[in-house]
Order: sequence, then C-alpha cells, then structure tokens
Amino acid sequence: MPRFVSVPADPGLLALPWHIPLAEWPDQHLVALPRGISRHVVRFVRLGGHVYAVKEAEERYVVGENRLLRDLERLDVPAVEPVGVVLDRLTADSEPLQPILLTRHLSFSLPYRAVFSRTLRPETVVRLVDALAALLVRLHLAGFYWGDCSLSNTLFRRDAGAFAAYLVDAETGELHDELSPGQRSYDLELAHTNIFGELLDLQAGGFLSEEIELLELADTVVRRYERLWEELTAPEEFDTGELYRLEHRIQRLNALGFDVAELDIHTDFDGRHIRIQPKVVDAGHHSRRLLRLTGLDVEENQARRLLNDLDAFRAATDQQNEDEEIVAHQWLTEVFEPVVREVPGDLRGRLEPAEVFHEVLEHRWYLSERAGNEIPLVKAARAYVNDVLRNRPDEREALPSAADLTSLAELEP
Repeated sequence: MPRFVSVPADPGLLALPWHIPLAEWPDQHLVALPRGISRHVVRFVRLGGHVYAVKEAEERYVVGENRLLRDLERLDVPAVEPVGVVLDRLTADSEPLQPILLTRHLSFSLPYRAVFSRTLRPETVVRLVDALAALLVRLHLAGFYWGDCSLSNTLFRRDAGAFAAYLVDAETGELHDELSPGQRSYDLELAHTNIFGELLDLQAGGFLSEEIELLELADTVVRRYERLWEELTAPEEFDTGELYRLEHRIQRLNALGFDVAELDIHTDFDGRHIRIQPKVVDAGHHSRRLLRLTGLDVEENQARRLLNDLDAFRAATDQQNEDEEIVAHQWLTEVFEPVVREVPGDLRGRLEPAEVFHEVLEHRWYLSERAGNEIPLVKAARAYVNDVLRNRPDEREALPSAADLTSLAELEP
C-alpha cells in the first residue's frame, strides 16, 4: 500500500491504480483536460466532485514542490493548490515507482496552448503576456525565484477582459526572504527566452499570425515587469509642502490593484525633504474590498469592474450618504444576483459568475448603442445568454473538442 502524505481522506484515492505507472493508467480513471508541456507525466482524475492534477516525478521533486506550493499558498501568491504526495509506490511485482504530486485543478483556468487553440488577435496575446509579467512581479515580491518562468508553467483565468496568471509548476523554484537584483534579472531573462521560444512554436503551428513581431512581444514581458516593479518599489522624494504626493503614490498603487501595508519614510537633516519607499505591498486591493462588502471572491479586474458598477448603482439610487455595506447588499440582491440567475444550469460551467456579469455589462452597452436607448440589465442578460454564452465552450474544466486536442497535440515537443 502506498503512503499518502497531507492528502485529504477521500476513499476514492484508495481505488486509484497506484501500482501502475501514471502513463499507463486506464482511461476510466482519467479526465481529458488540456495540459501544458511538462518534463514529467501529468494526468487528471475526478474524485468526489473534484478534479486533481496528478504528476509523477522523483521524490525530491515531488516533496520539494509540494512544500513550495504550500509556502506560496501561505503567502497568498497565485498558484495551484497543493493536495499532497503519494510515496512508496510499488508495482504488482514489487518494483518501485516514482512518487506522485497531487494538486487541485484550478477551475475556469486554461493552459496557454488551450487559449491558443484558435488564432488570437495580437491584443489578446499581449494580455496573456501582461498577466505573466504581473505574476512574476508578485512572486519576486514574495521572495520566490521561479527558475523556469514560461507560458507552459502558467495557467490563465479570464479576468474582466484581461487574464489572471497562476503558477502551476514550482519544481525549479526557491523561496528566499528577499531576492537580489541578480536573481530577479536572471529569472526575467529566462522568462524572456522561454516565452520567445513558445511563441515561435505557436506561430509555426499556425496559432499566431505571421505579422506578429514575436521578439517585440517577448520584450513586452520585460518592459511590463520593469514598469510594475519600479512603481511598486522605487523611492520618491518631495518637499514637505508636497505631502499630497504621498497620497497620490498610494492611489496609483491602489489603481494597480495593490495596497501599501508598510512605508519607509525618511526626512533629511533640515526636515524640508521627505523620501518615501513602499516596503510591503499586498496585491488584491479591489478583490479584498469587494469580498468585505459582498462576500464575492473574484479576480482583481473583475472586482474592479463590479465595484465600478456598485458605485454607479449607489449614485443612480442617490445613496451616496448611505452606509456602504448596506448599499452593497442591495446591489448584490437587486443587480448582481438577478443577472447570474439568468444563466441556466446547463450553462453555468461556461464562465465564472463575475466574468458573466462583466460580459453582460459589455453586451448591454453594445445593445444600447444599437437601440439608441438604455437596455435594462436583465433583458441584456437574457440576450447575452442566448446570443453569446450558448456559443462559448465550457471553461469550468476546459474540456476541449477532439479537433482542439488533435491540433494542440501537434505542438508537443
């Protein structure tokens, strides 16, 4: 019997064929989900209503990655959720098998090759690259050196017209109290090289237009990273009569989705000049505010969009002086939930509720422009469900079509 470490007490786990190499597991145990390129065998299984990613590797990799993923979870960094490891596996003939790492499948997420299963517009590709750059900044702020940043080692979730990126492979990672400039620079250089190579493969496979400048796109990762890192960490100096610049700096960070948890503030010897530098910044400014007001736990850009609609609702109902939490509850029950209820049960796996709400707002704007008058939100939601959502693929578990799987398989190394 194999040894399970930090694995939930799910009886279904015991029934899995742990005595068989993962590459040979029977189809009845597996779920056909698209997966990124990996140096190890990776499969997906469904147990008790949950889908798990199962990776087979050497014990030092499995144990180390499980530990790192738990550290990232503790640091609230976007990464897949570790479930546990399976050790001491043996075949029916008592031959040793490699251990297993179990992680929970990230619902509504896609590996980059599934996102590229249809030729994308250049601006969509830029959004993916932007999301990866933002993820690398968050990892470096937490002291995590990735060592293999790439599109292949990332999962993407839709986030109100943009994408949110999640680390899916921490095998080469290292966690430090703080990264040196050299460590950050080398990680960024690796990211640039890996992404350029992956984009070349996509273009060769016909998934990216020949007109897209791939090196320029890979360079975007570096520029986006450096701009965001500078804004989050660079010092700023001003006179004591310009204290408003301190508030402006905090507002700029909030607009980027970060809260300032701690600032270093220094004055010079004559007390006339001030130097400030963010010391601790926490991502999730908008998502935390929305969670506090409504209980909705969503991605950052989704939260920003929902909060904007909440603010518009507050103004439209002339409740600017009312308690914010009372107005938020009213908006939730009178605006958000009626839209979500318009999605029939068989379509609820297409998109997350917050993404549906965002797209309904976009669709209402389009319908209102065409009609020349404001379309009621619920009416717009019904039109969106019938005209748009029904034609989208299911993204809760990102089940690809047979044609998609064939096309994506051609990109395997």
